[in-house]
Amino acid sequence: MKSFINVQDIGPLGKAMAEAFEIKNDRYKYQHLGKNKTLMMIFFNNSLRTRLSTQKAAMNLGMNVIVLDVNAGAWKLETERGVIMDGDKSEHLLEAIPVMGCYCDLIGVRSFAGLTDREYDYAETVLNQFIKYSGRPVFAMETATVHPLQAFADLITIEEHKTVERPKVVLTWAPHCRALPQAVPNSFAQWMNAANVDLVITHPEGYELDPKFIGNARVEYDQKKAFEGADFIYAKNWSNPGVTNPADYGKITSKDMSWTVDTEHMSWTNNGKFLHCLPVRRNLIVTDDVIESPNSLVIPEAANREISCSVVIKRMLEAL
Repeated sequence: MKSFINVQDIGPLGKAMAEAFEIKNDRYKYQHLGKNKTLMMIFFNNSLRTRLSTQKAAMNLGMNVIVLDVNAGAWKLETERGVIMDGDKSEHLLEAIPVMGCYCDLIGVRSFAGLTDREYDYAETVLNQFIKYSGRPVFAMETATVHPLQAFADLITIEEHKTVERPKVVLTWAPHCRALPQAVPNSFAQWMNAANVDLVITHPEGYELDPKFIGNARVEYDQKKAFEGADFIYAKNWSNPGVTNPADYGKITSKDMSWTVDTEHMSWTNNGKFLHCLPVRRNLIVTDDVIESPNSLVIPEAANREISCSVVIKRMLEAL
C-alpha cells in the first residue's frame, strides 16, 4: 500500500477488519516490521487524537517517529506555484517535501480544507504534492476532504458494539459556531457504504455532501424520521459543501439548534449508541446527558484510532 486516502486503498474490508481485531488482541505482534524505520508526521493543523494515536501505533510497530508542526516548528511554507515569494513564507513546499522524504520511510500528512476554494480543496492539492514529490508512502491523517483513519476506527467501534448483523447507522448534521470541513462526514459515509450497514444521512436542505461520498446512502431531511429505529447515531457538524450552491461553499448557512442531539432525539432510536469523532462542542453538537450516557461510545471510538492506524502503518511497512 503506497498511499492511504480512501476506503478502496485498504483492500478487502473484511480482511482489514480481521487484522484490526488481531492487532487489538496483541498490539506488539508486528513490532519487528518497524525496526530501524522512521515515520514522519507532518501537521499543518492542530491535533490531539490523531497525533497521539498515530505516534502510539508507530511505536507499537517498532518505528522511530519524527513530528513536525509546520506552523510552529518550521519555516512558513508556500504551497502555490508561480508566486513571487516576497512575503512571510520562506520555503516552498516543493523543496520541503523531498527534503522531508530524505529523513523517513513513511509520511503522514494532516492538512485541513481552506473552505474558500472548493476546487482547490477537493483536488487535495497539498496531500497530492506529498504523494508526488516525497518518494515515500503517504497516508492521510485528515485532509481537505477525508479522514480515513477516523472512519476506519468508527467502523471498528460499530462492529464491536452492534447487536444485529446489519445495523442502521445515521450520520446527522448538528449545529456549530464555526465553519468546519466535510472531511469526517465524507469519510464516514464512504466507509459505511463499503460496510454491511444501513446508512442514512440527515441534515438541513442545502448541506448535501458530494455525491461520490454519499454513495448508496439514503438522505433524509426530517431528522426524526432518520433517527427512528437507529442502532448508531453519528453526530457531526460540517459547513456547507457547496454542492447545490457553489457560492455557499465553506459557509454556515444554518444554525438550527433543534438539530442538537439530546435525550429526546435518542429516544427515537432503537436504544441507539452515540458516536462522535471528538473534539465536540457540548450542548451545540450534543447535550451533556447524551455524551455522558452509558450509550455514548466516544471514548472507545477514540481508543480505536490506535488500532486503525496500526493496520494502515503495518500494511505500508509490509510493502516497503
